Amino acid sequence: SAYRLCIMRKLPSVLARMLTSGTSASPGLPDMSEVRSKLRDIVGASTNWRDHVQAMQERKALHTLLAKRQEDLPPRRMKDSYLEVILPLGSQPEIREKYLNVYNSVRFGRILEDLDSLGVLICYTHTKQEMQQRSPLSIVTALVDKINLCQKIIRPDCDIKFTGNVSWVGKTSMEVRMHMLQQHDGDYSPVLDATFVMVARDPENKRPAFVNPLIPESPEEEEIFKQGELNKLKRIEFSTASLLKMAPTAEERNIVHDIFLNTLDTRQEGEVYCLFQRTVSFQSRKLPPSSVWMEDAKLKGLEICHPEERNIFNRIFGGFLMRKAYELGWATACSYGGSRPFIVSVDDIMFQKPVEVGSLLLLSGQVCYTEKNYIQIRVHSEVYNANTKEHHTTNTFHFTFISENEVPQVVPKTYG
Repeated sequence: SAYRLCIMRKLPSVLARMLTSGTSASPGLPDMSEVRSKLRDIVGASTNWRDHVQAMQERKALHTLLAKRQEDLPPRRMKDSYLEVILPLGSQPEIREKYLNVYNSVRFGRILEDLDSLGVLICYTHTKQEMQQRSPLSIVTALVDKINLCQKIIRPDCDIKFTGNVSWVGKTSMEVRMHMLQQHDGDYSPVLDATFVMVARDPENKRPAFVNPLIPESPEEEEIFKQGELNKLKRIEFSTASLLKMAPTAEERNIVHDIFLNTLDTRQEGEVYCLFQRTVSFQSRKLPPSSVWMEDAKLKGLEICHPEERNIFNRIFGGFLMRKAYELGWATACSYGGSRPFIVSVDDIMFQKPVEVGSLLLLSGQVCYTEKNYIQIRVHSEVYNANTKEHHTTNTFHFTFISENEVPQVVPKTYG
């Protein structure tokens, strides 16, 4: 079936050996509330919004603990940052309500929040210095490289286990691989795998900071590390090939031209000879059968960013931004396809600019590609400053959904 396109890659054996199976929630594993509490302790963040300015002032003193060179930091192994965390939906029913959607399955937006928190904690585990109670590093999410799902429905009454570790390290950035499994009939079955990229910055989150190097210990780990390096090179290549920087390729030009020709209204009275008439025919467009103009496949949303949604650095939590963007993307796919969509993949979430508490966050969901039952959604988010009347892009999100029914073809009208 088409859904096999999103079957999860096999868990790296170095991690698979470390997974455990059981018939109940694994004893002793931290849950997601403990993950967030641990993050606050590592950074020294206050739980009171009114104390946040003082808490950030106290972090300035940690500048002296930053390494001057990466070589001054002790190298780490992949297993040093490996964590397992439980989400006890089955064994603690009282937490289910937060994760429940109207279809009696788990809200994927909540899972995005949990993955973001876990990814940050994994990086703090990698960079932990034994003699330091608080970390001088501000570790933030730079991008979500990929999330692949191999199950359409996540059950709300079975325990979930998250696992993950640092899989690649640059000088100031870290790639984190995470896996989510859900308990069925006494065993944990894979649900998704995710690759996040985190960056380390100074205590005030102003400049890059060095992180501990990573040493692969086996051929399997060397392959994982090598893949991380390839992922980095692909991201660089992709950014340099942006349409805003260089012309489209011959193949891309042909695709655009074919789409354009398919939308030309060729019904002309008589033969066209003069330049004026040719111009008119060039601009005369028609919608192909079973299609929708791209400009008519949009939804918009607005969020007021309250202190409740702040992260440990008193900016708006990246997981919250992902959840709101996903929910708008889902609604866009649902209204476009006319039936319930299921998330298949998340790609290329770029965090370009932090979102301050108190911001007006404008979200725009757009169907940008369709094929049979598949719908590709792009969500653009920007902050609006009511005082300066300025708009600034903060994120772009890409979600792939599969609909229960075949969907109309989306057709672009303009070059953009």
